Amino acid sequence: MKRQSKQTAPSPKQIEPDLSNTEIVIIAAFRVGAAVQHVDTEDIAVKANEIGPGRFTWKKYQDQINIDTVSKRLWDGRTRGYLVGSERDGWLLTEKGAALGRKYRRSLNIGKTTRLSLNERKWRRMEKARLLATEAHLKFKAGEMSCITAREAEGFFRIDAYVSKSARENKILRVVNVFSDDREIGPTVRHVASLVRRKDVVEGHLR
Repeated sequence: MKRQSKQTAPSPKQIEPDLSNTEIVIIAAFRVGAAVQHVDTEDIAVKANEIGPGRFTWKKYQDQINIDTVSKRLWDGRTRGYLVGSERDGWLLTEKGAALGRKYRRSLNIGKTTRLSLNERKWRRMEKARLLATEAHLKFKAGEMSCITAREAEGFFRIDAYVSKSARENKILRVVNVFSDDREIGPTVRHVASLVRRKDVVEGHLR
């Protein structure tokens, strides 16, 4: 039997008709915090039904969300590069997915994005201070991008050779999604992310 999530029917037509169901689900994921942490399928489903009333419900029972329909769109979004994760681990947006969410941040007539918790706000403040003090950022700021070593680039994201591939990308994504648009640290974040994702690391330096 397919899982269901009961939800009060939302008010009529609030979504732009040219958005696909996959795009709606990605926007919903952004609205519930998937740009900075893994979020549950059911949380995304509730928000998706709010954004696109009736698109994810049973035909006969309009007050019931069909979780399987949302799940299929999430897997489609993963295939298209909008997010990573799974039902078991939760879903995290890639830069592409976060960009789509930001694009419709204010244009849709729906509830506000999930508010940041006290811990999340504290993490952002402390993480930005840490990033600004890293050797990678100091060299980038001084115009010495070619002098950033592999260890410095990985240290910027708090990763090393012992971190698994998926965990490595998750750490990078969280920092990129949060700080890539920041005027002060954003340019460094984008540059160093491109470095650590490249494979041509030779003798401790990044070419």
